[in-house]
Amino acid sequence: MTPLTSDLSPLPSIYNPSMLSALIGLTAAAATAAGYQSMAPTGQWYGRTFTHGPRGTKQIALTYDDGPNDRHTPDLLEVLARHDVKATFFMIGRFVRERHEIARAVAAAGHAIGNHTFMHPLLIFKSAARTRLELTQCRQALEDTIGAHSNLFRPPFGGRRPATLRVARELGLETVMWNVTGYDWNAPPASVIEAKIARQFHSGGDVILLHDGFHRALGADRSQTVIATGNLIARYKDAGYSFVTVPEMMKTATPQTSGRAPGSRAEPGPPARPGLARWGGGAR
Repeated sequence: MTPLTSDLSPLPSIYNPSMLSALIGLTAAAATAAGYQSMAPTGQWYGRTFTHGPRGTKQIALTYDDGPNDRHTPDLLEVLARHDVKATFFMIGRFVRERHEIARAVAAAGHAIGNHTFMHPLLIFKSAARTRLELTQCRQALEDTIGAHSNLFRPPFGGRRPATLRVARELGLETVMWNVTGYDWNAPPASVIEAKIARQFHSGGDVILLHDGFHRALGADRSQTVIATGNLIARYKDAGYSFVTVPEMMKTATPQTSGRAPGSRAEPGPPARPGLARWGGGAR
């Protein structure tokens, strides 16, 4: 029997240098696109999410993340009540436990309340088991505090991957993103928040992302968001727009207008065009 020997002579490559360069370029582009889609608010590669309502409806859904937060969530409630507007609040479970009286005030005022996880982790880096724990603990905190609430879920930072959306569906949750953001997480002046929203605004059906809290700690200053909210409501009401909660907007949505219609199965959608939404969309 002929013994096995090692032939260390170089083997001819099946790729020429130009083919290798093209392959490397395609791989990098695919990785970039995949990362973009995991954070882009309107991206649909990893499953359909609700991003906006029908265009031209003259409906606007104001949404607020990272509360409840004293003292600015109560201040925001006063502004919304003064204008007779209902909004949607995505609450962090641990803050609900610590500020249960504010969460109850939001619910008592008739606003929609959704799940924003218990600790606000970036879920694209978390296992399915950790994601499930985050969602179930937040849901339990909400149930213990306010009882029945919506089945809406918004991923922290907008980050999601197929496993994230799969776990949410298994728990009966509707994933809600946004198509307009005030980029208010770093507390710019109200005029800046308003200008950023105006530049992204469409003809209605917009889901606007704002913040009444901060994911790292209670007590964040959201006074400029409160001021901007009052100004935005006055401006767009004068222009003939109405303000609705996300569940109300979903009732008029279709797969063609929203990314995901209520009750529909989440199937992979067409890739969003680069530039359609900024990386991460300003969510914190």
